[in-house]
Amino acid sequence: GGDVKPFAPERAKELVMSLQQPAVFCNMASDWPALHWNVEYLSAVLDGKTIQFRLGLKTVDLVPQFETRCSYVKATLQEFLAWSCGQPSCLAGPFSCYKYSKYWAYADYKYIARIFEDKPEIFQDIRWSDFGFPGRSGKESTLWIGSERANTPCHLDSYGCNLVLQVQGRKRWHLFPPGDTSFLYPTRIPYEESSVFSKVNVANPDLKCFPEFRNTTAHVVTLSPGQVLLVPRHWWHYVESIDPVTVSINSWIELDADHEARVEEAITRTLVCAIKSAEDPSDGELWLNPTEAEATSHEINLQYLNKAVSAYFKCQKASVPDQACSSSTGAEQRTGTSCKRRRREADCQPEGCRLLPHELGFATFKAEELQKIPFGPHLIPVLPQSQETSSMGAAVVESDSRDLLQENKGGHFGKLHCSRKQLLRSDDCETPAHQMHSDSSPNASQAALSTNDLLDCLVNPHVINLVARLLLEKTRV
Repeated sequence: GGDVKPFAPERAKELVMSLQQPAVFCNMASDWPALHWNVEYLSAVLDGKTIQFRLGLKTVDLVPQFETRCSYVKATLQEFLAWSCGQPSCLAGPFSCYKYSKYWAYADYKYIARIFEDKPEIFQDIRWSDFGFPGRSGKESTLWIGSERANTPCHLDSYGCNLVLQVQGRKRWHLFPPGDTSFLYPTRIPYEESSVFSKVNVANPDLKCFPEFRNTTAHVVTLSPGQVLLVPRHWWHYVESIDPVTVSINSWIELDADHEARVEEAITRTLVCAIKSAEDPSDGELWLNPTEAEATSHEINLQYLNKAVSAYFKCQKASVPDQACSSSTGAEQRTGTSCKRRRREADCQPEGCRLLPHELGFATFKAEELQKIPFGPHLIPVLPQSQETSSMGAAVVESDSRDLLQENKGGHFGKLHCSRKQLLRSDDCETPAHQMHSDSSPNASQAALSTNDLLDCLVNPHVINLVARLLLEKTRV
């Protein structure tokens, strides 16, 4: 029958928690009411409510366009549709200041729990229980609405793995394995907890400044409506909308490994805030990502660190798998964050992100079980571009990296949604904040080392991992 899923919830969860490469699930969400969430429907539900959009240029640059270099407007979805469909500018509201031919717009990272707080019944349109996570719905999910070429800068998420449902339009995902981290020139400027950015514009890489990027192995897939993409832990990703309007929904699944990751993030925050706050503020560099409300004090950061270390050891004491500690089992175990730091902005309670003890234990999967992964029309692996691939089902796996990277001749980078005390908001017509420069950008003529050069070494993921292990060993003794 049409209601039969290709994988039972328990089996789907085993796959989500064990797969070490990206994969696309097909026919797992075909009966979800959320598949009707196109922009027209959402516009009617929101009924004139404004949300914040991030705007970036379509022109290609060698430097990623981080969120600190974007413009921001608040508008309705009706105004967004009018702008993206070429209707008269009088219907486009604040978008009328931005030519559609030059700009893309992205309402990204919108917590459904917040934007639909007066309509909680809509949370049930999203059924992550089909993937073995009972009780997880739209309340623990985020919404992404973009125009053509809207994109997210190449980054990895420090916490959890990611499930992404494509609802309207198509998006192209460029993914890189954790082993490529050093080839992607990781940076924590702009700083945002839980996101490690790449200094490389993967759609137009500057191979003179970043020659090691040649050694990366790109996995590229075009995600179509109804499909669900699994992004495993610590996989890098750059995402771009390739249709006039796109809608996606995602949810992060917490993992046991997040306990150590929170220690690493607390160390990183302490170092970045201490060093960057010591700089002359008149330099004008916007080093804090718009998603971070403020540069927290050293005292607060040490509190984060101590809470993270305490939570780590509490879970270490759980020797029986059934007593395993979830990374969300209580406020006292947290570093002051929830599933991702930005979840705090959605007033998401710890219980809303919790994985119960009986839901854990799939993170380490036996090698013989991995060989039984049922790849096929319902589970499509996202393969490296260098391998000869073919399209299976509706997912399209790209095979020519040169054609693909040149195809988007207007892509630009950008990410989340909240402006920091409106410092980045630009309501003046076509006077975007992205025109401001940052010393995190490669500059061949700059001979002297900058603070960011120092930080790129100090808070390199490999260095922070070593520091965290040494710190935990010291605390254990």
